[in-house]
Amino acid sequence: MALVLDFGGASPRLGRDVFLAPNATVIGDVELGDEASVWFGAVLRGDIGAIRVGPRTNVQDLACLHLTSGVSETIVGADVTIGHGAILHGCRVGDGCLIGMGSIVLDNAVIGEGSVIAAGAVVPPGKVIPPRSLVRGNPAQVMGEVRPDQAELGRLGAASYVEALAAAGEPGAAAARCAGGAMHEVKRP
Repeated sequence: MALVLDFGGASPRLGRDVFLAPNATVIGDVELGDEASVWFGAVLRGDIGAIRVGPRTNVQDLACLHLTSGVSETIVGADVTIGHGAILHGCRVGDGCLIGMGSIVLDNAVIGEGSVIAAGAVVPPGKVIPPRSLVRGNPAQVMGEVRPDQAELGRLGAASYVEALAAAGEPGAAAARCAGGAMHEVKRP
């Protein structure tokens, strides 16, 4: 089962049909929207502040979401794909973005809606990325606007994860699936 822990008086809140892989970790002030998914080895650590993840967003294997106390919070929109091993630290990510594998987005950076952050990119603290931007490099640079064939990558990735979970039915012992109505508190056993 996934590790879902209260921390500092805050409890994770999970929407309807959230999927948590058995070794995913969700701690403290974390809110996951309906049909969001957190995959193998991913960590969402709301121990010192808020992490919000929108509906249908997928946090892939080994990704880490955290923040800096008193400086930032991590807010991720709807229909976002967060690639394997990505780090989101105290940033804001708009709806429909693709955050590439191994990329890093640092404190108070803002990623505009529909943007694509290439694998391995490092978005420095405070950098503002306009909507629908294609971004790569270290430090990250806007390379231009996403092409029409790239524009829906985040949303399509998010939809494919939701569809795969629906097709699989109940994941059973392989994962924890939280179903039900509105957001609800999850307590540690």
